[in-house]
Amino acid sequence: MTLSHTWAGKVDQLVPNVLTRYYAGLTAGARLLHTDGTDLGFGDVLGAMELPALDDDLVEFLSASEVSLHDLGDHGGRQLVLLNLMRNPRTRTTKTFGSLGIVLRAAAHVRRTGERIMLLTPTSGNKGTALRDAVGRAIAAGLVDRDQLRVVTVTPAQSRGKLRSGALSADPALARLNPVTLADVDVPVGVKDLAREVATRHGADLAARGWQLWYTLGLDNYRIADSARAFVEAEFLPGGSGRPRVHAHAVSGAWGLLGYEAGLDTLEAGGVPGVAPLALRPGFFLVQHLATPEMILSQARGGTDAALAPEYRYDQAHGVWTQDGDPLFPAVTVDPREVLDTTFYTSNPPTIPTTDRIIHSRGGGGVVVSKLECLRHYQRIRDLVTPLAVDIPADPADLHEWSLVMVLTGVFNAIERDLLPPDAEIVVHGTGSYSEQSLPSLPLGAETAVGGADDLAQVLHDVAGS
Repeated sequence: MTLSHTWAGKVDQLVPNVLTRYYAGLTAGARLLHTDGTDLGFGDVLGAMELPALDDDLVEFLSASEVSLHDLGDHGGRQLVLLNLMRNPRTRTTKTFGSLGIVLRAAAHVRRTGERIMLLTPTSGNKGTALRDAVGRAIAAGLVDRDQLRVVTVTPAQSRGKLRSGALSADPALARLNPVTLADVDVPVGVKDLAREVATRHGADLAARGWQLWYTLGLDNYRIADSARAFVEAEFLPGGSGRPRVHAHAVSGAWGLLGYEAGLDTLEAGGVPGVAPLALRPGFFLVQHLATPEMILSQARGGTDAALAPEYRYDQAHGVWTQDGDPLFPAVTVDPREVLDTTFYTSNPPTIPTTDRIIHSRGGGGVVVSKLECLRHYQRIRDLVTPLAVDIPADPADLHEWSLVMVLTGVFNAIERDLLPPDAEIVVHGTGSYSEQSLPSLPLGAETAVGGADDLAQVLHDVAGS
């Protein structure tokens, strides 16, 4: 790949080991962040946000944090570039970055204090896969051993298909010490309440048994690492063309975009040596699915009530639901409350006021997409990104992570419907795409079923006793 410091020419840029390259910026950014309401009361469970001093072992551990930028060409007068955050072949999602950051701090804590740490995270699948990969990397690199750092993940039963295999599941001993639990919850987001309840009730008991329980859902745990997106952009896509710039992202709560926003703050504070801040902050363009469209409703309609969504009519002749009155929603779908991908399971996220403010002040917007729309654009998208070594299988039935297809479908729909400025530069956040071939499923029976808080607490105590 060749260096490109403007968008005037073709962008084709590999940025290896991003978390090491911008470590000074990440450290400065960590000092700027403070716990807020979105940390759900667990902002300081992971201790101070200070990052440890780098050494050769930590540099090697962070090497999975690779990013690339690719020009996707002109589409209806809009210039697209892909910010590829999916380069770790063991996860193929952006969750690698935050997970490496969490485990980096956990390993540093173990080495500094001698205390043992058990990570607990609710997840729809991808976050758990990435955290397990990061723990496996830390053990393989000798930063910690299997008796110093462990991880327990809690996934809703509805998301069983998102569970992936990896180093911790391939080794029977590591699999036993780092269980994947599947929770029977009424709604997928219930795993967050379940894990939070267990962390509150049983943290002290586990500490008495020699294990510090670190609950990982706090927003700051991911904002630190996600701020590197802004550093990459500022160094390699600094702008100057005079065209409006918008960042497009398939979102559940838009945590990644708020991490990017934190990175802009760090740049403006002079926290990234040798990298100047952008002259203008870009707008945000959000893409959601029909099951959780609240962020789109809020920024466009001023509220999140389902009544603000368009009314669909059933087309019995074609077996689909249709509407033609709202360009922000799919014209056709098989279900007005369709779950396109169980990754996007958060309803009414607490980040809505912040993203509303950013979009209203800086531009952007958003759309909701359906699977039928994704299928309409599928081959176009595959042709566009397959040369970039992005995994989109020929058969859509083999695709297990729809984030990238969703965001590009949303962007193409928005271009067709004139929902984006006619001369915009659009930075597409490529946050996830994998198939069974590239990232095999967790074998059946490798998970532990939990029916509620008592079951999950027993799992944690079993791990502590092993």
